[in-house]
Amino acid sequence: MNITFSPQQQATITLWYLVNMSLSSFAKLTEYFGNAQNAINAKLGDWQSLNLHKSHIERFEEFINQGRNSPFLQTTLQQIANGEYGVIFADDSQFPPLLKEIYDPPPLLFYQGNIQALSMPQLAVVGSRKLTAHASKIAFDMAQFLAYEGLWITSGLADGVDKQAHVGALAQNDPNKQGRTVAVLGTGIRLCYPKNHLALKNQIIQTGGCVISELLPDSPPNNHNFPRRNRLVAGLSLATLVVEAQLQSGSLITARLTNEQGKQVFAIPSHIDNVNAKGCHQLIREGATLIDHPAQILEDLAMFKSPFSQHANLQNPISQNNVSQNTDLPNTENLSNSLENTIINNIEPIQPTQTNNDIPPHLFSLLNQLDWAGQDLDSLVEKTGLDIATLSGQLIELEIMGLAMAQGGLYLRCRA
Repeated sequence: MNITFSPQQQATITLWYLVNMSLSSFAKLTEYFGNAQNAINAKLGDWQSLNLHKSHIERFEEFINQGRNSPFLQTTLQQIANGEYGVIFADDSQFPPLLKEIYDPPPLLFYQGNIQALSMPQLAVVGSRKLTAHASKIAFDMAQFLAYEGLWITSGLADGVDKQAHVGALAQNDPNKQGRTVAVLGTGIRLCYPKNHLALKNQIIQTGGCVISELLPDSPPNNHNFPRRNRLVAGLSLATLVVEAQLQSGSLITARLTNEQGKQVFAIPSHIDNVNAKGCHQLIREGATLIDHPAQILEDLAMFKSPFSQHANLQNPISQNNVSQNTDLPNTENLSNSLENTIINNIEPIQPTQTNNDIPPHLFSLLNQLDWAGQDLDSLVEKTGLDIATLSGQLIELEIMGLAMAQGGLYLRCRA
C-alpha cells in the first residue's frame, strides 16, 4: 500500500507520540507554535517554558538527541504501508464532522475498516458490562432495528451492552445493511480489549463497519483510556441510548458528555427494584427521554419513515452542522405538525408484490389498517373482522418484525 503523508501530517503523528496522547499538551504546543511541524522543530527551552509534563520534555529531548528522527513515526508509517490500519487527521475532509464540534476533538484517529462509516448518522448505544438477560435482548433488538432503519450503531466493544449493540447491528439479512456499526476502542488500534472480542472486531471490519482509536497503536487498556473513549462515542453520534446502567457507571459519563455536547439522551426504563437500571432511572429523572420502542428514537431524530419522507441515503454523509439539513430527512419541527394531517390520511396500501418477501401474506390486511396515530383493539376488530385471539397474534407478529408497536393501549404502524 503506497500512502504518502505530508510533512505536517508526519509531524502531527510525531507530536502525538511526544506528548503521549495528551490533548491539553498537544493543543498548547500547536497553539503556541502555530502547527505541529513548528512544534517538533522548536528548541528544548521553548518546550520547557510552557510548563509541560516532565515526561513530555524527556521524550522531546530524546527526539532532539536522535537528530529529530522518530523511530515511532517510521514504525507507524511502515505499519500503515503494510495495511494494518489507516490514520485520518482532523483537517481531512473524511474526518467525522460531528467529532470536530466537541470541546476536545482528537488531532487524528487510527482506524480499520470503512472510513466512510464515520460520517454516517450514528447512535451511541451504551450500558452495563454485566447486564441482565432482559437488557441483553433489548440492546440487541434496538440495535438490529435501528441499523436496519438507517442509523449506524456506535459503541465501545466492551462486554455487555456494547457487545450486544454491535452484534445486533451486524445481524441483518440484507448484505447491503450489514456492518452498520462503529467500535471505539479504549486501547490502541492494533489491540483488542477484551481479547475474546477479537472475532467481533474483525467481523465489524470485514462487513463494512469501522473500528477507531485516538490512542497510539500499541496502547494497552487502562482506566484512564475509557472515559476519553466515551467522549468519542458520544461525539460521533447524533444521540446516546443508555440501555441499562448502574448509578456508578461509565455509561453515565457518556450520557453526561452527550448532554454537554447539546445532544439528546435516551434511556430504557426497568423495574424499580433492578439495581442495574438505577442509572437509567436517574437519567430519566434528570430529563433523559424515556424510550420503550426504537421507532421513538427515529422520530425524535427526524428519521421516521413516512409516505412524505424517506430515510437519509446511506451513501451520502450527514451534514457537518445538523442532520436535519439533509434534504432526505424531515425537519423535526415539521414532523409533529405533519403526522396527523399527512400520514394518517395518506397511507399507501401495501400490496404483496410491493412488500418485502419476509412479510407473510396473512399480515397484509392488518398492516394496511394500521396508522401512525394508533387504534385500540376494538377499532381493529371492527375494521379487520378478526377475532381478538387472531388479531392479538398478528399484532405480536408485526411487532416482532418491527412493523407495529403498542403504545398507551393503542397499536400503531412503525414504518412505511
